[in-house]
Amino acid sequence: MPHSVTLIPGDGTGPEITEATRRVLEATGVQFEWDVCQAGAETLAKQGTVLPEEVIDSIRRTKVALKGPITTPVGRGQRSANVTLRKRLDLYANLRPARTYQGLRSRYDHIDLVIVRENTEDLYAGIEFQRGSPELEELIELIDRTTGHRLDSEAAISIKYISVAASRRIVKFAFDYARANKRRKVTAVHKANIMRLSDGLFLSIAHEVAREYPDIQYEDRIVDNMCMQLVQKPEQYDVLVLPNLYGDIISDLSAGLIGGLGVAPGANIGSQYAVFEPVHGSAPKYAGQNKVNPMAMMFSGVMLLRHLEEREAATRLELALMQVLAEGKNVTYDLKPRPDDPTAVGTSQVANAVIERL
Repeated sequence: MPHSVTLIPGDGTGPEITEATRRVLEATGVQFEWDVCQAGAETLAKQGTVLPEEVIDSIRRTKVALKGPITTPVGRGQRSANVTLRKRLDLYANLRPARTYQGLRSRYDHIDLVIVRENTEDLYAGIEFQRGSPELEELIELIDRTTGHRLDSEAAISIKYISVAASRRIVKFAFDYARANKRRKVTAVHKANIMRLSDGLFLSIAHEVAREYPDIQYEDRIVDNMCMQLVQKPEQYDVLVLPNLYGDIISDLSAGLIGGLGVAPGANIGSQYAVFEPVHGSAPKYAGQNKVNPMAMMFSGVMLLRHLEEREAATRLELALMQVLAEGKNVTYDLKPRPDDPTAVGTSQVANAVIERL
């Protein structure tokens, strides 16, 4: 039986890297029934939204999607398609592996990290109060009455929101992932030494959940120290679980350790649905030029295959990608020693090279 998967090409360079990834996924021998749905700049112009309702409906039907990058319009009042997908489908876990491969330019040789980021709350919950608004004045009065702190009215306020339920399910996700993938350790990352109540709650829940998994090592780290530790000795870490803001920052830091966003896959996963996608932008200035690196989306495809329980195909595809990277011949300009290297190949040629090795 073929796997029904929603395919969202995206915009900018999205359609090119999506097509390249579709080709290599089909070349593994796994059968797919693609439900192609358009989202992004084209649908904004035609339908007034970057994320039409039929995209959500399709994912609810197939339960899984492979998504290319989508441009978020600046100054148009449009919420990011990524944020909308996460909220509408309750994709509460952002999963970001970071692994070094031979052939990538990195200062490190043996990084193998998994970042598990809570996706729904913290400072990214979008609870904000505009400077000069009546709502802000009311909030300032409440804070003054209850804490004795009088805040400057010439300010804006964002609420950091951490709940027991969201903390528990993201930490359990991290431990379940570690157990299922034979990982050795989970590290909870926080700033509970300063934000004793909000981050303190996250940390206390992490401690509680960790006791349910005696077979997996557990520790915690303060987020600023974690940044230093990752730069100095990343090999000591395995699975990191973090609230939303820290997870956003640490996941990009980890991508930098392995060679950049061009090889960094990602997934947003909930209890019912999962969306797999590269984490880089849509690079519209390169659209249609057959130039950009499709590796991040192809590695996201590896994650998709594992999610679909096609583990043998996932392993073969990952090995093929590793071989192409190690050889360094059939790679795009950003993976060459110099970006003006005349031997750099295009998006479709990378797909051809990967398919040859499957």
